[in-house]
Amino acid sequence: MSRRSTVPSTLLPSEASGVEIVAKFFRALGDPVRLRLLEFLLHEEHTVTECVAHIGLSQGRVSTHLACLADCGYVRVRRAGRFAYYQVTDPRVAELVMLARSLAADNVDALANCLRIDT
Repeated sequence: MSRRSTVPSTLLPSEASGVEIVAKFFRALGDPVRLRLLEFLLHEEHTVTECVAHIGLSQGRVSTHLACLADCGYVRVRRAGRFAYYQVTDPRVAELVMLARSLAADNVDALANCLRIDT
């Protein structure tokens, strides 16, 4: 029984700059702190102070990661007085992270033994 593929024949843009943008998209997600921040910000907005308390790193490090996520369009910032509130901009981020988590679980041994990518 042949199964019809639902995967398009071309996944990436044909031009080199388009592929670079997709690679940059994944590099922004390639940091454990940024992934934890995205998960924390998925359902409601939080201040930097709340993010610091949740992540357990210095305010400077958390702010740098939040700035990266904001610059790349993963989170939006809303300013109210002297406070900045962050929230995930697109709920599809949750779907992407869940899919990645599932794929990683299916490949845990290979990923754990991979010497080419640092943890």
